[in-house]
Amino acid sequence: MGVIEWVLSFVFGGGRNVLKETAEVFRENAEGAAQRAQDVQIAAMQGHAAEFRAQDRGRFDRVMDAVNRLPRPAMALGCLALFVSAMVDPVWFAARMSGIALVPEPLWWLLGVVVSFYFGARHQAKGQEFQRSMSDSLTRVSEVVDTLVALEGPIRSEARSPMEGGENPVLAEWRKHSSGGATK
Repeated sequence: MGVIEWVLSFVFGGGRNVLKETAEVFRENAEGAAQRAQDVQIAAMQGHAAEFRAQDRGRFDRVMDAVNRLPRPAMALGCLALFVSAMVDPVWFAARMSGIALVPEPLWWLLGVVVSFYFGARHQAKGQEFQRSMSDSLTRVSEVVDTLVALEGPIRSEARSPMEGGENPVLAEWRKHSSGGATK
């Protein structure tokens, strides 16, 4: 008895598991690897969120943001106004378009560059703001999953299917009536 007890205490005693430790030399612990991967992902998302966190914005920044929102709607409404003016007063519209025809080609190129850079910068700023909001949402995924698991736990333990050992009384009654009706 002493030898068996000594061997078992050597293998499993002292809060150790020599078999498990030996196996982990050859194969990674899947649960530990998953936990480490989750920790790395959460740290990366927190770093990403901290980089793009919105700073306190003053009145000037809010006013400039409002001004930056004006050009696109103004250009769209201006184009519609040109169509309306062409139908309402064709002579006035023709006079304005002949004035635009006198604009030199390099000035058109310059206007194209300015508009392209404006909208490109605006697109980039909005894209970064979208990435910031996505990283904030992703950092809360684990909280949502934990909440769902906590909420579903009691529901799933109460709901038993007939396969788990309980007979469904409604199904049993239906079988009784259907088999009794077939014999009559």
